[in-house]
Amino acid sequence: MEALQGPFFEYFSIIEDPRLNRKKLHKLIDILVITLCAVICGAETWEDIERFGHAKNAWFKTFLELPNGIPSHDTLWRVFSILDPEQFEKSFIAWMKSCVALSAGSIVPIDGERLRSSNGSSLSNKAAIHMVSAFSSANGLVLGQRKIDDKSNEITATPKLLETLFLKGCIVTIDAMGCQKNIAEKIISQGADYVLALKENHKNLYDDVKLYLDTIADNKLKNVPHQIVETNDKGHGRVEARRYYITESIDWLEDKEKWKNLKSVGMVESERFINNVTSFERRYFLTSLSEDVNIFSNAVRVYWSIENNLH
Repeated sequence: MEALQGPFFEYFSIIEDPRLNRKKLHKLIDILVITLCAVICGAETWEDIERFGHAKNAWFKTFLELPNGIPSHDTLWRVFSILDPEQFEKSFIAWMKSCVALSAGSIVPIDGERLRSSNGSSLSNKAAIHMVSAFSSANGLVLGQRKIDDKSNEITATPKLLETLFLKGCIVTIDAMGCQKNIAEKIISQGADYVLALKENHKNLYDDVKLYLDTIADNKLKNVPHQIVETNDKGHGRVEARRYYITESIDWLEDKEKWKNLKSVGMVESERFINNVTSFERRYFLTSLSEDVNIFSNAVRVYWSIENNLH
């Protein structure tokens, strides 16, 4: 509660209330606090947030004014739909910086997702909101978000999000959509490192890296320095073995210098056994990390935390 009464009230008090005075039945800060607490506790819809507010009404009354009780889900949606998104973003990021201290080596996955129920009620004709988010895997908290404009995409939104974050010493992981030269440069300019998933959207580069790492993994390039580590997961009738490869021996790579601070290429080889059915997959990465397979493998594994814990 102290984190809400102190920094939260301080940072979010700068948000202007766009409502007419005669329609302000509920204080804006009360609406923000109730919504935040509900979402942290797993609420996914405006109806969920309203129910949470009623369930925790006695607790909220200990530090909120609540002049007209808990706001309805329609009120919550209407207020958030007219708030200035840039003001909210600045307040949210400032609050997160005050709450989360990222140590050197912290892994920050970045990914885009279309928000469920973000188009309001079933009668609304608004398109669902598409956001790109940065997630602190160690703290389980969103560090920042950027709404993707209707005529834009993650490639243009991600650099803008990166500009708002303090990432010095961190490792930023992004899927293939974010595997772009300007995004790699932006991450390095923020004092961080990157692990970028490489796919066919960079066909020539992908083909070259794939052939090189496949040949190393198949033991056909015996003299290339590289590191390997294997992990095994079991549970619910599923067994998965993953082998991680990384090498700094990439002087041969064409246009290597166009990727800021590119030092290594890596691969994850996954072999899954589910209900007596075996599947095999290899995924490829560009990274500014030096040849350290343990750091690389951890960064790749942790990336999926944004899928499991945020989306």
